Amino acid sequence: MSSSPDRPGDRSDDRFDELEADLRALGETLHAPAPPPDAVARAVRARLEAPSEQGARSRRQGLFPRVRLSPRKAVAAVVVFLAVLIGATPQGRAAVVSVLRFAGVEIRVGEPGPLPTGVASPLPSERRVTLDEARQAVAFPVAVPAALGDPADVRVSDGGRVVTLLWPGLRLDEYDGTLDVVFRKDLGEPWPEDVPTVRGWWIQQPHGVSYMPKNGGPPTQDRVAGPTLIWQRDGVGLRLEGADKEEALRIANSTR
Repeated sequence: MSSSPDRPGDRSDDRFDELEADLRALGETLHAPAPPPDAVARAVRARLEAPSEQGARSRRQGLFPRVRLSPRKAVAAVVVFLAVLIGATPQGRAAVVSVLRFAGVEIRVGEPGPLPTGVASPLPSERRVTLDEARQAVAFPVAVPAALGDPADVRVSDGGRVVTLLWPGLRLDEYDGTLDVVFRKDLGEPWPEDVPTVRGWWIQQPHGVSYMPKNGGPPTQDRVAGPTLIWQRDGVGLRLEGADKEEALRIANSTR
């Protein structure tokens, strides 16, 4: 029958037992008064254990103390390290892209590359309808800015996902802005301007805009967009293109 291997704690106990037996034998040979052997053994054992514990504490509190980080702090430390490493080179700085998602629009601020060229394709399954037909075809309320009146043209796209209202020189896209990314914008600096009065974002510079299809797949309708105001109203995302900032805010505030 094989014996189980000794554990480190068992070997330590054996050494103390042997020491205690030796002390007992030594006490029997001495004729001087002494404390009871058990008390001597306990005292010696305590003295032997004390340096070991103190040494362990000294090692733990030495020149290189162990630092314990929570998982969140460890991740943050890695992110900071990578940010410093990437920002140290021009190639790294060019690769950094900041992403803002708001009202169904993903805005990527970084190195946008060249603006799209050519004629933009229509949105998926885009069709011309009346305003009343558009309101019946979608699951969200379609708003019309009082400052503009009834649109000159109305389109419904991607199975009722987007309604586009058109006036001369102006375009207003409306869509469910609570869940999916519907449009993606790629632009360089400056960062979009926060517009608290309508709780939205204003993009001044020309930029590339793409449509993200409802059923996945690559972006479509890559084209150049002019100054654009993005805001949200009752869970509906709105993207107004073609007006300057003052006019865009006036139109947004009149949307009912």
